[in-house]
Amino acid sequence: MKAAELREITAEELEKKEQDMRRELFNLRFQQAKGEIENPMRIRAIRKDIARVLTVLAAKKRVGR
Repeated sequence: MKAAELREITAEELEKKEQDMRRELFNLRFQQAKGEIENPMRIRAIRKDIARVLTVLAAKKRVGR
């Protein structure tokens, strides 16, 4: 997901999206530990998406003061 797309989303939706991504990351790590992960690069992509969401969320909160 691109940062430009994330900027259009409200802060509440971004927090929900972060929770969903963290849940998916947990599941991927669990699959990796069991040795049944199909695409190990997905872990890296999810981590980067979480960072993007957190960055945009912090910027929105900073502007919202």
